[in-house]
Amino acid sequence: MTVMNINDLSVVLGEPLFENLNLTISKGDRIGLVAANGRGKTSLLDCLSGVSEPTNGTIVRARGLRVGYVAQYVPEQAYSHTLYDWVLSALPTEQAEYESWRVDVVLGDLSIPYELQKLPLKQLSGGWQRTALLAAAWITAPDILLLDEPTNHLDLNRIGLLQDWLSHLPRDLPVVITSHDRAFLDATTNRTLFLRTDRSRAFTLPYTQARGALDEADAADQRRFANDLNKAQQLRKQAAKLKNIGINSGSDLLVTKTKQLKARAEKIEDAARPAHQDYSAGDIKLTNSGTHAKALVTLDDVPVQTPDHQLLYKTGRKWILPGDRIVLLGANGTGKTRLINMIQDALAGHDGPVKCAPSVVPAYSDQNLSQLSDQDTPMTAVTGQIDIGDQNARRVLAGAGVNIQMQDAKIAALSGGQKVRLAMLILRLKNPNFYLLDEPTNHLDIVSRLNAFETDLV
Repeated sequence: MTVMNINDLSVVLGEPLFENLNLTISKGDRIGLVAANGRGKTSLLDCLSGVSEPTNGTIVRARGLRVGYVAQYVPEQAYSHTLYDWVLSALPTEQAEYESWRVDVVLGDLSIPYELQKLPLKQLSGGWQRTALLAAAWITAPDILLLDEPTNHLDLNRIGLLQDWLSHLPRDLPVVITSHDRAFLDATTNRTLFLRTDRSRAFTLPYTQARGALDEADAADQRRFANDLNKAQQLRKQAAKLKNIGINSGSDLLVTKTKQLKARAEKIEDAARPAHQDYSAGDIKLTNSGTHAKALVTLDDVPVQTPDHQLLYKTGRKWILPGDRIVLLGANGTGKTRLINMIQDALAGHDGPVKCAPSVVPAYSDQNLSQLSDQDTPMTAVTGQIDIGDQNARRVLAGAGVNIQMQDAKIAALSGGQKVRLAMLILRLKNPNFYLLDEPTNHLDIVSRLNAFETDLV
C-alpha cells in the first residue's frame, strides 16, 4: 500500500538542489537517502514532513497520514525541558493528561536510564538529546518515520541499540533515513535513493549493494553517451561526403539527403545526455604551524565531574605530545565532552587542573559548532576573523564546499555538513598547532568521512 507519492519534485535555493524527483513510498519500505553535503537531503525530508513546501511538484500523502520527523538539531525551546517532559509534550494535551504511561513505555523501549529522564536536555550529552527527539517522534504513533542523521552524537553502543530498535518496529512501517554511516544504512534499509540535482536514482537494495548498482548504471550511461556521440559524428561525416558529391553532380536528391543526415545527427546530439558526475563537496584540510614544546597539554590525574560535581573519572597522568593523534572514546554521558571543555578552558588561558604549554596555538570546535553564528554569512565569518581579502576568501570557501551562491547567505541556511566544512576552514586559516575537535565528523557525507581529515600535521 502506498503511503506517499512524490511527483516531479524540485527544490531550488538559489540553484537547484534536486529536480524532477519521482518516488513512491510504500508500507514496509526502509529507504536510505544518500547525497553529498548541501545537496538537499534535509530539504527533501522537510517537504515530506510538511515543514516546508517544494519549489515545484507535488506530494500526495495517504489520508490521515501521521508523520514522525526526527530533525538534525534540537529545537531551542527543548533545552529547558526535562527529557521526560519533552517527550510528554509531543502528545496532545488531553492525551498527555491520561496516557502519560506511554512515555515510560517509549523511554523503556529506547533504554533511556531513569536518572537521565528527569534532567534538563541542556545538561545531557548530544547522544541523549538525539534519543529524546526520537522518543518524542515515536510516541505520536506515526504512520511513517523520517530520521535525519539519527546516529549523530551516538556512541557505538547506542548506534547498535538504535539498529536493534529499528529492526523491531512493525514490518509495514515505512522509514526514511538520511545518514552518512554506511554500516548503519546497510543494517537498517532495504531501498536506497541517491539524491541528485537531476536524474536521482533509487534501487531496491541497501546502501553498499545499491552503490555498486549505481556505479554500473552510471558506467552504462557513459557508454551510451559515447556511442550516441560517435553515431552522430558518423552521420555528419556521411553528410559531408554526400554534400560534396551533390554539389559536383548537381543532384538535388543528394542535397536533400545531406540535410536529412544532418537533422538526424542533431537530433541524436540533442537527446544524448552525459552520465552523472559526482562533484566533490570540498576538501577538509588541517595545517600545522609547529611548536618546539615537548608536551602541549598535561593532565595530572585530573578529576572529570558532572555539572553537580559528581566524579565521573580521573584521567591519570597523561601528556599530549606533538604529533599525537588521540581519539577519546566512551559511552554517551560518560564525560567525553566534559574533558574536552576542561582542555579548552586551559587553552583559553583559564586556571585549572589542566596545564598547557605557552607556545600552543589552539583550534577548537565543539560538537554543536557554537563558534559559528547563524546570523553571519560564510564570507563575514571568514573575513571577520582572518585577514585574507574578499577574493581569497571566496576562493577558499569554494574549495571547502561552500559555493558562490551560499557564501553571502546566512550560515543558518547551510547544511550541517557545509557548516562543518566552514568551521574547519576557519580553524585551518588560523594556522594552529593544536586541534581540539568534538565530534568533527557529524553531518559529513560518506565520501568526506572516508577522506576526513586530509592533514599536513606533524
